Amino acid sequence: MDPRKKIRTPLCSLLGCDVPILLAGMGGVARWELAAAVANAGGYPALGMVREDPALITSEVRALQAATKRPFAVNLIPAATDPALLDAQINQCLDLGVGAFSFFWDVVPEVVARVKRDGALVLHQVGTLEQARKAEDAGADVIVAQGIEAGGHVHGRMAAYAFAETVLQQTNLPVVVSGGISTGKGLAAAIALGAQGIQCGTAFLATHEAFAHTEHKNRVVGSDGEDTVLTDVFVLNWPKGAAVRVIANSITKDLGGRFFGHDPDQLPQQPIAWDGAQARYRFSTDSPLRTTTGDLEAMPNYAGQGAGMIKEILPAGLRITQMITEAAACFDDATLPLKSDQR
Repeated sequence: MDPRKKIRTPLCSLLGCDVPILLAGMGGVARWELAAAVANAGGYPALGMVREDPALITSEVRALQAATKRPFAVNLIPAATDPALLDAQINQCLDLGVGAFSFFWDVVPEVVARVKRDGALVLHQVGTLEQARKAEDAGADVIVAQGIEAGGHVHGRMAAYAFAETVLQQTNLPVVVSGGISTGKGLAAAIALGAQGIQCGTAFLATHEAFAHTEHKNRVVGSDGEDTVLTDVFVLNWPKGAAVRVIANSITKDLGGRFFGHDPDQLPQQPIAWDGAQARYRFSTDSPLRTTTGDLEAMPNYAGQGAGMIKEILPAGLRITQMITEAAACFDDATLPLKSDQR
């Protein structure tokens, strides 16, 4: 039997993908090349366009549409975006024929309602049960339940599978598990739990197509997962208290264990790196991209606790194939103990 059929869930029909593996909308990293690779391999990608200029959204969406005919979402974050810019972003996406949006952080009902009126699907990533309920009430189609193991911005404090199970009991929407998942075994566990898929960030950051800097990718491959730190020190450009999970570096080591309580209004605005003429500041949320030069070590190198399972940088399509094969094998093996007992 085709291993894809063994792990297919109703979510695949809703989103128009072959397998329930979602690419997280990593800002700066999940550009058109990575999104196209995930889509063409049967997964479902979110194009990471957080706080990006509408002109860049136009070029990225058009490049993605030229590279694949498969569906995708655009990831925007209302809570971290100036309202005027957010309005322009949404207008541009709708003008380009974008059929789905992936939102994160606090639920903004009017934003959800706006894109729903235009017929778009809404996937909403949340970190608390309260936000999950708000997303469902606002009209979201899919809940992405993010656990504390996740890399990048982390909204909640529960472990991924425990949180997902709680959300499954409290909402009627399809639930996707996110946070520290980088293998097919993680996908099998999510499906066994009753979820309809997984969302991965770190596993796809360490791919050839990701727009992350090679040094960031290498740090993920070299991570054991235990060297990740949850902190709110990388908070410039985001609301106070917004936590991120990063691989420990000189910045986190200098905190002396005080990982929380940093006010973006009190942090110095010191340029340490550049993308062209655009300065990247110490303590900002900007991670090192292909185009970044400067003190890359001091920038946040995002990674989830599942980084220890990632041993090499691969094409995104191959990573999906490996996950599919491993997940399907888990369901094959699930009956073996019973058969053995019967003998």
